[in-house]
Amino acid sequence: MGRREKPVDPGAGPVQRFAYELRKLRLEAGSPTYRAMAERAAYSAAVLSQAAAGEKLPSLPVTLAYVTACGGDTGHWQRRWHEAVREDAARVLEAEEDGAVAPYRGLARFEPDDHTRYFGRRRLTEELLRRVRERRVVAVFGPSGSGKSSLLRAGLIARLRRPADAPPLGLPPPAAIRVLTPGARPERDAGRLFTPAGTTGDTWLVVDQFEEVFTLCADPDERNAFVRRILTAHDPASRLRVVLGVRADFYGRCLAHRELADVIHEASLPIGPMSPQELREAIVKPAAAEGLIVERSLTARLVEEMAEEPGSLPLLSHVLLETWRRRRGRTLTLQAYEAAGGVHGAVAQTAEQLYGRLSPQQAGAARRMLLRLITPGEGSADTRRPAARGELDAGDPAAAQLVEQLARARLITVDQDTVDLAHEALITSWPRLRGWIEEDRGRLIVHRRLTEAAGLWDELDHDPGALYRGTRLDAAEEAFAPEERGVPEEAAGAVPSPGGTPDELTPQERAFLTASIAARDRERRAAARTTRRLRQSAATLSVLLALALAAGLVAWDQFRTSERQRDAAVAAQRLSLSRQLAAQSTALMGDWPDLSSLLAVHAYRTAPTKEAVASLFSAVDVPLRRRLDGHSGGVRAVAFSPDGRTLATGGARDSTVRLWNVPAGTARATLPAPAKTLAALSFSADGRTLAGSTGGGAWRLWDVATGRVRATFGGHGGPVTTTAFSRDGRILATGGTGGTGGTVRLWNTATGELSATLRGHTGKVVSVAFAPDGRSVATGSLDGTVRLWDAATGAARTRIVSPAGGNRAVAFGPDGHTLAIYGSDDASIKLWDLTAGKARTTLAGPAGYVLTMVFGPSGRILGGGSDDGTVRLWDVATGGNLGTLPGHTRRVGSMAFSPDGHTMASGSDDGTVRLWNTTLGDTLTTLTGHTGPVGAVAYGRGGRTLASGSDDGTVRVWDLGTRGSRTLGRRSGSGGSDRVRAVAFSPDGRTLATTGRRTGLRIWDVATGRLLATLPRFTGEAVAFGPDDRTLAGTGGTGALLLWDTRSHRTRTLSTSRTDPATSVAFSRDGRTLASGSRDGPVRLWDVATGRARNVLTGPRGNAGAVAFSPDGRTLAGGGADGSVRLWDVVTGNARTTITGHTIGALGAVAFTPDGRTLAASGRDTGSVRLWDVATGQTRATYAGQTGLVRSVAFSPDGRSLATGSSDGVVRLREVALPGPDESVKRICRAVNRELTSAEHAAYLPDEAPRKACGAP
Repeated sequence: MGRREKPVDPGAGPVQRFAYELRKLRLEAGSPTYRAMAERAAYSAAVLSQAAAGEKLPSLPVTLAYVTACGGDTGHWQRRWHEAVREDAARVLEAEEDGAVAPYRGLARFEPDDHTRYFGRRRLTEELLRRVRERRVVAVFGPSGSGKSSLLRAGLIARLRRPADAPPLGLPPPAAIRVLTPGARPERDAGRLFTPAGTTGDTWLVVDQFEEVFTLCADPDERNAFVRRILTAHDPASRLRVVLGVRADFYGRCLAHRELADVIHEASLPIGPMSPQELREAIVKPAAAEGLIVERSLTARLVEEMAEEPGSLPLLSHVLLETWRRRRGRTLTLQAYEAAGGVHGAVAQTAEQLYGRLSPQQAGAARRMLLRLITPGEGSADTRRPAARGELDAGDPAAAQLVEQLARARLITVDQDTVDLAHEALITSWPRLRGWIEEDRGRLIVHRRLTEAAGLWDELDHDPGALYRGTRLDAAEEAFAPEERGVPEEAAGAVPSPGGTPDELTPQERAFLTASIAARDRERRAAARTTRRLRQSAATLSVLLALALAAGLVAWDQFRTSERQRDAAVAAQRLSLSRQLAAQSTALMGDWPDLSSLLAVHAYRTAPTKEAVASLFSAVDVPLRRRLDGHSGGVRAVAFSPDGRTLATGGARDSTVRLWNVPAGTARATLPAPAKTLAALSFSADGRTLAGSTGGGAWRLWDVATGRVRATFGGHGGPVTTTAFSRDGRILATGGTGGTGGTVRLWNTATGELSATLRGHTGKVVSVAFAPDGRSVATGSLDGTVRLWDAATGAARTRIVSPAGGNRAVAFGPDGHTLAIYGSDDASIKLWDLTAGKARTTLAGPAGYVLTMVFGPSGRILGGGSDDGTVRLWDVATGGNLGTLPGHTRRVGSMAFSPDGHTMASGSDDGTVRLWNTTLGDTLTTLTGHTGPVGAVAYGRGGRTLASGSDDGTVRVWDLGTRGSRTLGRRSGSGGSDRVRAVAFSPDGRTLATTGRRTGLRIWDVATGRLLATLPRFTGEAVAFGPDDRTLAGTGGTGALLLWDTRSHRTRTLSTSRTDPATSVAFSRDGRTLASGSRDGPVRLWDVATGRARNVLTGPRGNAGAVAFSPDGRTLAGGGADGSVRLWDVVTGNARTTITGHTIGALGAVAFTPDGRTLAASGRDTGSVRLWDVATGQTRATYAGQTGLVRSVAFSPDGRSLATGSSDGVVRLREVALPGPDESVKRICRAVNRELTSAEHAAYLPDEAPRKACGAP
């Protein structure tokens, strides 16, 4: 039988009492298992079990599903659920009204008067004050939910309003402090606020939610005028100081305005995540100020969950407020936190509790109201939209009452005549609202544009020129046709229909749309009359033809001129549309990669702008090989054939198995399945037979060549929770429940005979996996154990007790000695060493349940699919997360690697199968032999030889054909003092130069390994040959920059600076210029012939400790301590661009590909290498997950391989396959395998004729 549920005290509160009554109902129904209940309901066993856990009130649909599965009265339980909601709300309200002051703000921002409970941002506040002391215009950037508004108010404004006896800020007292948000008409509505107050002192303007100039202001002239007002604050005579609060995803939109970009470059402050200590302060100190205590376990839990989440502060504040409401005495407990729903569930729980109390009519009205308060993203994330109260209630008492209910629940804020969402976190954290937006995104975009146009029409006194015409009118008419439509029913908590309703438009919007349609109809009738008149006048016009020909000569010239002007206007329009589509593609990449990729292709086909190319490169970096559509329901099973050319997929609802040609991405055959749901699939070792198992334990064998059924066999004898085939498909394991709970049966798939029954688990078996050799079986159970069995005899071998509770997924590594175990209680994955009998590594699991896991054939990668729709990859050696693969929109329950490990398939309940490329950035070869960190690598001529220098005092020359190496020099016994710091081949590849602190510079004969010369003065960490083989540059230990003539053996000294010693050197292509970089000083360009400095280049912050010339010698790259790379024009010395915003730490080395299009940089502080496209500054690839810090990088002469040396003593060779724009388009189209839907086209290309991104138009 299953694991016993924890007792629930019905006297503890309405939630616990409701759970107790649900359990009683289940007991009266004969105690069916949750698995059996799940088969009768539309929810999983885990969801139904959680409904009766007593931790939080389940939603109404889940409650009714639970009751239906137990044969209860749904009408009675619907009423009982509403009673529980009211009781719980009353209990919370009673706790709120006990006279205590809530220490947390919930979703609301901190105001200046809240500064006494504003904690955790002291460091950021001080940094902002430093910026505003130095600059008159400052921009604060941060993700939504990072606390920008609170920082500006409770941090900055509160300090500016300091009392006279407070410590001085170094700023004169403000004449006035004004706070504004731009809104739809910022210049008209807020322009007057830029008039300075008084006669002395500066007037401070805090412009919060500056992104509204892009999301709400539709008039570019109005927007530009407002920006110009802001920029006047640069002049001290203006007596203005401006601080902007901007959402980080609008950073690119701000940069598009040149003057604004200068401000951002000079004075911007990014808001990152709080440190653990800052989080503790934000959690504990507000409570302590009110005499309350926060349990240590709750603080630790919150700090762990909030780590590296800069956009979740409103969620944190809200869940703390809800926890406070559920406090015990003066203590905020972990139990109360969990009852509130946790960080990511509290907002949804609050919203759902309110929604559940609404009548069907109120629910429909609430949906329309909330959607009016949202601007759907077009090239950015969705944002809130303040609306006039008249838009929502229009004097309707019932609507006004609903507004008050939403406000009391803190879902919206009401300020005089304006209504707004309490915070944008509500958009992302309430699944119901998120679902409404996604269901109706196209219509919402049309609606927002309609609202803006109707407002402008009204402002212009109903000017006919402001009416809709063309495609915009067609789209609006289709979305909001005047005819009546039925109002959707809102029974049993169902989501309202997205269809239009009569009251969906305001009277102003309806009048505008009606007037537009009427004007169009009049124009059409007038055009018809004009056509008739023209036909009647045809004869008359023929008489005038001769005169027209004469006039035509003059008109022709005018026509040509107008044509050129029109072409220029069209070209400008195409450029603008291309950039807009690129911005939209970038914004959607994280959540909607398919749509994002198609928009990137459309952007590039519209015009190959720099932004379009950058978005194209981002899209092609998504490791999706292909998306396969065909199943009418979810996909619960996937399997590759032994040769990897065929993929079998099993549907969850359509009773079919489909065979796909993997290279072509096309369907080969459709096979009939024995039941609706296929639970497992496996090919025979020769690939000729396919075995498929159902959720009931029956299975079928198909002939792959013909598709005919070879055999069908019965099943487990009871409900089955999990199935798996051995690798060769000869054995099927079925895990049962109910009458056979805790048992696993092994079947011979060829004969249908039962070969063994595995007994021992005391709880339900939920996962099973075979060892690669098929001799062992691992089973995971909700009893908290994993057991290993002998597949031949059924005898138990090993029992693993997991502290993580129920083990919902297990997977064998290809070595047969490693077992991955997912425990649902702590959401971790443990890699268990079966030989040692202990866990070797613990991997952090995703937020949702892991439903399936699979190792890659090499054993280096573990893949996992979860119920949140994500696929994740982990590095087995390091335990690091290799990445999350987005795209699926529902749970991922099946995964498989191809035999070569280059492709991974994932099947989802969204009905799609995705094939992922798992080789991007994969290590081609590891070269081992050094016993110390590798600090230098260099390719020889032709790319067949590689040299590496190490802290072990040796240089190795590797033959890349054989992977063998020769060692130059002897290992020093004095540790790191004699480490090899740099290596460089001569242009002809015959000579190798190496440097060491004690040995100086050594010149070696590559063929013989003989030492040719030693230069003791060259003891620094850099060396480079000139292109003519005659000159060698290096550095000395005293900071000297030296040149050595390889023929005369004479040494020249260019610089002896000790304050900024050179740490890197590079020759230009013609050998006439030498660049030197320093970690403590600027980059210098030297004339090699004269030895004089030609130019001093201003470097990135922290200067440039690594430099490299582009192959054509026109550009110099310098990597700084802040992780940025600056590119200079060598001729003028001017900086062309700075590539910033990356997180690989101080740059240790930079290198160009031979074609100069790509730049590689390694991080001194991280084990990663990043590749950038030089033209766009776009990241092309990031190679992470190494066990050591990357200290050197080098491209092969053909640019196809990248060598890295790292502190773990290993040299790695990686394949570099970076497609150009045209090849990127081909790959994207092949992978996404679809076009924009009509709704997507209307939303993102509303004024464009239908066209295809891929294939012929």
